[in-house]
Amino acid sequence: MPWIDACATDDIDQEDLIRFDHAGATYAIYHGVDGQFYATAGTCTHEHVHLCDGLVMDFMIECPKHNGQFDYRTGEAMRAPVCVNLKTFPVRVDGSRVMIEVS
Repeated sequence: MPWIDACATDDIDQEDLIRFDHAGATYAIYHGVDGQFYATAGTCTHEHVHLCDGLVMDFMIECPKHNGQFDYRTGEAMRAPVCVNLKTFPVRVDGSRVMIEVS
């Protein structure tokens, strides 16, 4: 599986996220409160709204449309109306670059 260069580590403030598009897919890249980086699918599983405008709190991303929440570390759906988990992707930091592994 290929590792894709998604962004620079300083492109994302801690407790925030950015949108990353690659090969027709949209991803969300997060900079967690623990200093680690995480990646999920970039759209909500409820109505496919982009998560990049959502609110990041602790380890949660809240969808901007209906306020459903996911744990972005695991993708777990945490609050209605979302009930389908987000797909997550492995992340590694290579120097000052955030790399995600996509299938």
